[in-house]
Amino acid sequence: MNEPFNENERERKVLTAGEDAEGRIDAWITSVFDGEFSRSRIKALIEQGALTLNGKVMIEPKKKVNVGDRIELDLPEPEDPQPKGENIPLEVLYEDSDLIVVAKPAGLVVHPAAGNWHGTLVNALIYHCGDSLSGIGGVKRPGIVHRLDKETSGVMVVAKNDIAHRHLADQFADHGRTGPLERAYQAVVWGRPSTLRGTIDAPLGRSGADRTKRTVKRENSEDAREAITHYEVLERFHEAPDATSLASLIECRLETGRTHQIRVHMAHVGNPLIGDPDYSAGFKTKANRLPEEAKRVVNRFSRQALHAFLLAFEHPRTGEVMEFEAEMPEDLEKLIEALRA
Repeated sequence: MNEPFNENERERKVLTAGEDAEGRIDAWITSVFDGEFSRSRIKALIEQGALTLNGKVMIEPKKKVNVGDRIELDLPEPEDPQPKGENIPLEVLYEDSDLIVVAKPAGLVVHPAAGNWHGTLVNALIYHCGDSLSGIGGVKRPGIVHRLDKETSGVMVVAKNDIAHRHLADQFADHGRTGPLERAYQAVVWGRPSTLRGTIDAPLGRSGADRTKRTVKRENSEDAREAITHYEVLERFHEAPDATSLASLIECRLETGRTHQIRVHMAHVGNPLIGDPDYSAGFKTKANRLPEEAKRVVNRFSRQALHAFLLAFEHPRTGEVMEFEAEMPEDLEKLIEALRA
């Protein structure tokens, strides 16, 4: 029999493994709680050091449970899964009864998730739109049909009803191959691509070293997904006689929409985005070759230099092709000005 725990002591669960205890400790705990907590949550808590086994901290979810083991598991206060409206300023580019188009600033997470339950674009939209957002995306993602990374600024469209959600989602799934959907980004990268205009066709998947990152995969890899980026060099900074440049301003247009696609693709061809904490770490010393003021600005630029400046799509009700642009944010403008000097 398992030792009962006090339901009022919500921060700590105490269990003693009975004669029927077997298997991995994370799986066993999940079964004992009978759906109260998911296995992935139990696994994460163990890896974070929230579990003690017979009085000692244990961080290995795969460890086998044995009869008589005493297990104590500390749990964080439960979060409300239903996001609430928060009075967060929104730059609205367009709005009607079917959709809303906003310019997302850098630093704003799109939807609630672990570590970011509050202060997201969804919280701002709920406050602004009330109950008019589409529910297809789920409780935590109402109206969301596409996303931008937290530190990427730019144009986003959000659905206000389920018909608009389905119509817009279909357009994004098609990637503009047969319809009017168009997405364009501006980025500042290290160096200069080998050609002034080109296409990067390289499948992407999760990185084996860090599951939060993406990497280029072989086509026959199990998790490889098609990824195609078209780019054009708009401006080169500190160009040398041999036609090399210390940095470049480029425009990218997506034929697919994979997580971190532009960031990974540009790093793959040797031109990672300036300021990218995940894919350009090995290029930080290149700033030392810049003039002092440009070096100072680059070293202080704390996000990937990426801006989704253009979004075009077909309006789900009227059929009109609508195009929106978001002005380049001030920090990116200052970075480009410094590189021009």
